[in-house]
Amino acid sequence: MYKAVSAEEAVKVIQSNHRVYIQAASAAPQVLIKAMTERHEELRNVEICQLHTEGVAPYANPELRDSFHVNSFFIGKNVRHTLAAGNGSYTPVFLSELPLLFKRNIVDLDVALIHVSVPDKHGYCSLGVSVEATLAAIDNATYVIAQVNKQMPRTHGDGIIHFTEIDLFVECDEQLPLYLMPESTEIENKIGDYVASLIEDRSTLQMGIGTIPNAVLSRLTN
Repeated sequence: MYKAVSAEEAVKVIQSNHRVYIQAASAAPQVLIKAMTERHEELRNVEICQLHTEGVAPYANPELRDSFHVNSFFIGKNVRHTLAAGNGSYTPVFLSELPLLFKRNIVDLDVALIHVSVPDKHGYCSLGVSVEATLAAIDNATYVIAQVNKQMPRTHGDGIIHFTEIDLFVECDEQLPLYLMPESTEIENKIGDYVASLIEDRSTLQMGIGTIPNAVLSRLTN
């Protein structure tokens, strides 16, 4: 159905001054990320566009700032240090509007690094645990490199793509990076108490990721 290559071979399409999109959350393709970062000595000014990602982000190492520049649409823990040091950028955008940056060519992508399930008998892969703006990134990018993982859950809905939409395939069989819930501090727990006191019965809540949302939820017991 398709021919797989090594991660080292696949990421050779990434060149200096390219803009690269990385799929978000626990779908961040760790094998591809590591292979790309290992090329840091030969790459310069590669812009990494991403939302929140779990797992490693070695390209955010301050020592690699000449090779990689992080442009984050959501500042997560694994890149916060490099943005705080002035080695990256933050682009404020609503998550619902992020696909429009790609669809309207406001942000043009050279490469999209994605993470998919094994294709079914009809050749369709699932984007698994994180769809967000990845469909728009696939349509916009010149090259699409997929990490095909036996452990990526097959989810249904809009996050289904045909293998012919992918240029290069890298097979793996590894656990997805997990979100490890940190302990809330005394101050964060106090904030949680105040916020929880404002929430009425039968309210509808939209919660984010982090210690303060966790603290609020832990107080909703009465």
